[in-house]
Amino acid sequence: MKILVTGGAGFIGSHLVDKLIEKGHSVAVIDNLSTGKKENINKKAEFYNKDIRKDNISKIIKKEDPEVIFHYAAQIDVRKSTQNPIEDGKINILGSLNVIESFLDKATNPKHFFFASTGGAIYGDADQIPTKESYKEEPLSPYGVAKLSVEKYLNFYKETHNLKYTAFRFSNVYGPRQNPDGEAGVAAIFTDQIFSGEQPIIFGDGKQTRDFVYVKDVVRANMMALNKEKGGTYNISTGKETSVNEIFKYLVEFTGKEIKEKHGDPKKGEQRRSCLDYSKAKKELGWEPKYDIKKGLKETVEWFNQK
Repeated sequence: MKILVTGGAGFIGSHLVDKLIEKGHSVAVIDNLSTGKKENINKKAEFYNKDIRKDNISKIIKKEDPEVIFHYAAQIDVRKSTQNPIEDGKINILGSLNVIESFLDKATNPKHFFFASTGGAIYGDADQIPTKESYKEEPLSPYGVAKLSVEKYLNFYKETHNLKYTAFRFSNVYGPRQNPDGEAGVAAIFTDQIFSGEQPIIFGDGKQTRDFVYVKDVVRANMMALNKEKGGTYNISTGKETSVNEIFKYLVEFTGKEIKEKHGDPKKGEQRRSCLDYSKAKKELGWEPKYDIKKGLKETVEWFNQK
């Protein structure tokens, strides 16, 4: 199958490209390397160093003629989105629309569009924990608003153009290749700081919880949905809460470093709890996570230690 992956030099996207190529698919990658890295790109993939907001995306899609697009290119820093909502919207909304429109207009046989959405940022401060897909979306950041907007656009394209799409609402993804600078994952940030001899700072009391899902489990969800007859919107998560304090303690243990816990001021407006219910993905895709937090963090630490 001919497949195009936007953001294929990034954290999740590059792992997905590797798996697609391993399974025999022909893969092209679009990435402007703003946070992705060239060394992440599979050598068997056709690579285009381009921005998804530009007109040349339609030319690439016409040339590659993919049957499937996995759209993972995005501005994913929630804090940056609050500082500059216009720039976030240009990338996450207008950039996404450019890819979708080009796919429908230029591809000969557009079969399936996959969208990397978000879980916690879409639901906001949910009363229901773990949170189901049916819970009312109340995003508290421009990033969450943008992701929800694209989901609504995809539903429009489904109704008007018969576009099959799958939107994955990921919880907090972590694992090897996560960029501790550009992608703001606490596991990657703390691991990088520990190995660099820096003191990690835990914001607030550290009791805030997140649903941490390992990148290999995320990729497996994508692969399982690839050949499904129907699309849908799915939480991809573990259904378990882990506090930031616990993440820090596990990382200190697995790195073997002697670093004391240090707390800083809490981040204004930060969610206290975020945890997603993945029962719909289990029922309709046959997917459930295989990695618990300790196993995933051990593999993450091993990767950072070999950098």
